[in-house]
Amino acid sequence: MTQRLDQWAGSLQDLGPVILGENRDVTLTQIRRSYIDKMAEHPTPDGVRIEPVDMGGVPGTLVTPEDVAGDRVLFYIHGGAYIVGGPGGYYGLAGAFAKAMKARVYLPDYRLAPEHPFPTPIEDTFAAYRWLIDQGQDPRSVTFAGDSAGGAMVVTVMVMARNADVPLPAGGAALSPWANLEHTGASMFNREGLDPLNTKAGLDLMARTFLGGALPNSPEASPVFADVRGLPPILVQIGEAELMLSDAIRLASHLGENRVRVSLEIWPGMFHVWHMFHAELADGQAAVANAASFLGQAICSARVGS
Repeated sequence: MTQRLDQWAGSLQDLGPVILGENRDVTLTQIRRSYIDKMAEHPTPDGVRIEPVDMGGVPGTLVTPEDVAGDRVLFYIHGGAYIVGGPGGYYGLAGAFAKAMKARVYLPDYRLAPEHPFPTPIEDTFAAYRWLIDQGQDPRSVTFAGDSAGGAMVVTVMVMARNADVPLPAGGAALSPWANLEHTGASMFNREGLDPLNTKAGLDLMARTFLGGALPNSPEASPVFADVRGLPPILVQIGEAELMLSDAIRLASHLGENRVRVSLEIWPGMFHVWHMFHAELADGQAAVANAASFLGQAICSARVGS
């Protein structure tokens, strides 16, 4: 698994030089393709159907398991620092959630920076969620999940929905969330070198690229600064070896201090989005199972409380 982690990290080794204009032998399109190809090596579980879907003008992917419990839906938001990534790299993880939750999984393919900087990726994701609700989907049967940048958007898109009077989902799971683009948490410094996928310098560059001149403490970019009152229950899962550890803890505290029911799980020794390795890593499988259970309970509670 160490080799696969190194290959995953290596798929982005040219991203910084390309963004800075220092490497013209590789294009951003090639880097994005390589990144998705590397993620797509994680096996897709048997018994799921994968098909494209138009989510109100936002392209997306629908993953459907053989056994669906009623109208359950998981709205999954992929990571990639708002610069890389896409549904094509998530068939394995989305399929695992689909089977564990007995839910259809929608993955919006939002536009990426730097061509489409902040707040376009977030607005695309919100538009896809609004489309889902406009189709008549019962929000009490919908939950959110997302990793890294997508983990931050779990919270951010809920805030946008609340502000726009769009019904909120039953709950959400933020996996290794990139929750504070100021990068002020202590783990940004004392976990440097322990996190096999990220460096602070790399995260700083990706944040600037995404923000396009916006402030890193903009609430829509960094949910640790957002008004989160009234949101449904949220689970935050973070690896202890991650640079983002302290800011994920800060996000959980911020949610709790604003009367959002929150659960925080810190997984010793785990790296950024270890869930991707659920097929071969016991802690990855357990983390997915915990998140699926949390989200399933949120749906049950929403229906009982309605």
